[in-house]
Amino acid sequence: MSLIAFQGQPGAYSDLACRIAYPGAATLPCETFQAAMAAVREGRADLAMLPPENSLAGRVADMHALLPESGLSIIGETFLRVEHCLLAPRGTKISDIKRVHSHTVALGQVRGLLAELGATPVVEYDTAGAAQIVAKLNNKEDAAIASSLAGEMHGLDILRHNVEDADHNTTRFYVMAREPLVLEPETPGLMTTFVFNVRNVPAALYKALGGFATNGVNMTKLESYMENGAFTATFFYAEVDGRPDDTPLARAFEELRFFSTRLEILGVYPADPFRKTAGS
Repeated sequence: MSLIAFQGQPGAYSDLACRIAYPGAATLPCETFQAAMAAVREGRADLAMLPPENSLAGRVADMHALLPESGLSIIGETFLRVEHCLLAPRGTKISDIKRVHSHTVALGQVRGLLAELGATPVVEYDTAGAAQIVAKLNNKEDAAIASSLAGEMHGLDILRHNVEDADHNTTRFYVMAREPLVLEPETPGLMTTFVFNVRNVPAALYKALGGFATNGVNMTKLESYMENGAFTATFFYAEVDGRPDDTPLARAFEELRFFSTRLEILGVYPADPFRKTAGS
């Protein structure tokens, strides 16, 4: 049975993603993303489930910078539809609630509910932690926004399901391991995630990316960030369809290397079927 590390407390959405993607696997809560990565790197866990982005909140802070230094490989991806639940101590009625506890991002995603209840939002360090706090308070005036799993773990009633304002609130997760995924030749539906930088010269990025266009490679993500606070060069985090030894992508990477001082493949893995249903 696999052991999967994640950042957060038991019952967090990352914990739920682990259990859905790998039914029957055990999960290992970690205080930080770095701790979850270290658990895999040091052999205390088999996999890590780490979120690079959310459809509402955007890029998860620091994840793009942590991935290249993790020493791990991306071997898969999974998408979790975030379904916020209104949780409260047993016997609580909606009309009893005066305060709603959760992570600041989650509270920002349930503004309609807060307005309806006339409740005061209370910021906690994460959603699962909010559920734990509400369970300890055991006060019918205090409720939490968290996952159904968190409610189950802390003995709280689910007063309402799907209380989020937007119905497309989805978090993407990388599945990471110590070794790259072993893939059979001609495996279809693969993606490659990589990082690179370009020299600080005119049109460097245009020239570096030209090979992807001329070779018909579909780039699904391109984000920039500074490395080590330097303003003289820009680092890029990117994803494309295909695998590096496919002829079109191999040619594109050859051209990219000519204009870059660093190119690092973070993982080659199957695209999640969710991409097709989401119209990606």
